[in-house]
Amino acid sequence: METEAGPVLYQKLLVWEPSLESEEEEEEISEQLIPDPWGPQDSSGNKAGGLPGAWARLVAALLLLAVGFSLAVRQLHSSSGSPGTLGSGAPPPSRHSHGPGVYPHGAIISPAATCSHLGRELLVAGGNVVDAGIGAALCLAVVHPHTTGLGAMFWGLFYNSSSGNSTALTSGPAQTLAPGLGLPSALPALRLLHTHFGRLPWPRLLVGPTTLAQEGFLVDTPLARALAAQGTKGICPLLCRTDGTPLGPGARAINPQLAAVLHRAALAPTPDLTGDALLSLLARDLGLEGPSAGPRPTLEPALRLPVPQGILFTTPSPSAGPELLELLEAAQQSGGPTTSGDPCPPRLPAAGTPGSSVLATVDSSGSVLLLTSSLNSSFGSGHLSPSTGVLLSNLVAKSAAWACPLILCGKLDDNEADVLGLVASGTPAVARVMTHTLLSHLVRPQTHAQQGPTKSPRPCIQGTLLQVAAHAEHAHVSSVPSGCCPSQGF
Repeated sequence: METEAGPVLYQKLLVWEPSLESEEEEEEISEQLIPDPWGPQDSSGNKAGGLPGAWARLVAALLLLAVGFSLAVRQLHSSSGSPGTLGSGAPPPSRHSHGPGVYPHGAIISPAATCSHLGRELLVAGGNVVDAGIGAALCLAVVHPHTTGLGAMFWGLFYNSSSGNSTALTSGPAQTLAPGLGLPSALPALRLLHTHFGRLPWPRLLVGPTTLAQEGFLVDTPLARALAAQGTKGICPLLCRTDGTPLGPGARAINPQLAAVLHRAALAPTPDLTGDALLSLLARDLGLEGPSAGPRPTLEPALRLPVPQGILFTTPSPSAGPELLELLEAAQQSGGPTTSGDPCPPRLPAAGTPGSSVLATVDSSGSVLLLTSSLNSSFGSGHLSPSTGVLLSNLVAKSAAWACPLILCGKLDDNEADVLGLVASGTPAVARVMTHTLLSHLVRPQTHAQQGPTKSPRPCIQGTLLQVAAHAEHAHVSSVPSGCCPSQGF
């Protein structure tokens, strides 16, 4: 990509800005259709305050009262007849429509429709973006064992719009449970995040994932494709038919052992004990003397990089966050949107693409949670623990920690500052892809017509790129490739 002379011009970020004209037109139309019954009459011959005008006002008032009563009865009837609703926790319906991926209160986007729906339920029930993200992450651990699970490592980035602080979740360097088998850290990492920033009770977040594991979930297209490519080695009987062939799309799978682990995790009194029961069972399966004592997950202040438009936040080492900030800083100093070399690295063969998963949650106030997890390869090590139903990763100490979720927050003295979150999966070169994506936004003025991510990073993506934003008191979500990840919001 050609670079321009002089410094990069960072313009006001207007990502996914909804069209305001339609709302204004709607308000004008509503004013025309619903006249003020108490206002003076027009030039039809009735004087304001005269007898005919008084009768007209009375009739109009009665009509409005009747319409309001009818709507109230209809709403009450629909609420009582929908067993799936969450009662008073749901907000009143919006009086104007929104485009795809735009929600007035909050939203979540993840690779599985079931998990996005579960995250939305937690938001509607009064949870915050942390609750929704953790619940969806545990759901993915059940329904997408090819990319994530309780055997995966997790990284996270949380921006709190109330305090203006950004916090990074890290599991520390990858540790080995046994030769070729990574040490699980998902449960204590997610529990630690919830302890500091969650709102709903911890057991509430595990109800949905536990039910899916116990009662069964449907194999979706991404899992079915991974099963077809992987074969059945190491994953039977969990994801196999009785004849030993892998399950196909729409088949039902259950994992009662995993349900029991999640149930125990819901009852653990502290984050440190959340994963201990799992480690004890894994040690017994593997014939180890006792669970390995690895580093505990930590919460740290996020790395920061001031830019003219605001502040960039990302995760510290051992993730690729420091590399990401170096690339962005170099791009600023060089006066161009990219670093030296091709911003789109060569595509990796399928076997070289890490098995990973990403999700993101955002609310209209600007709070954002980005989560990324990895098994290092599809289905991890391919070793299924019979006592726990967990597929262990093949992450080892020298595995590259390529995760680098990124949040761009507008200037903190601006009450209407936009917030943008980016999180990507699928390639160790993700830092270069993220740099190219972000700078594509910063150096180009956004217009009302630009909905969703810019087209320029599309050739670079070998996995998934999720974008979330808070703008104009609305939550916005989108993905590359488009349609790969269902979103839910309210």
